Amino acid sequence: MAIEEIAETTGTATIATADAAASATEATVVTAATDATDATATAGSTAAAVTYPIAPGYQVNVRSGPGTTYKVVKVLPYNSRVPIRCQRHGQKVSGPYGTSDIWDSIAPGQYVSDTYVRTGSDGFVAAPCG
Repeated sequence: MAIEEIAETTGTATIATADAAASATEATVVTAATDATDATATAGSTAAAVTYPIAPGYQVNVRSGPGTTYKVVKVLPYNSRVPIRCQRHGQKVSGPYGTSDIWDSIAPGQYVSDTYVRTGSDGFVAAPCG
């Protein structure tokens, strides 16, 4: 008899516990989704915040395309840092960091030779420009 009384009491408690567990699971799913969204936003913000230094002692021409025949859009001052949105092959250029045909897009329609940017790599460090 004592076992039946415990079972009845436990049965009611189990329903209440199941409802609480379902609510907790829903809250966890919402929190996980929010955390994932926050992480994505943070990752996007972090990616946008990565910049690379221009070679010390250089003012670098920013050009409208990946070569020295393209128009100079602006000149970067000494000790500048630039974001690299994407990279593409273009005219081969020699600079303080070697000889390369890689050009870094630092903004729409703005390119600098990778030979003037310290990326720590002889290859691409960003996605190819589309």
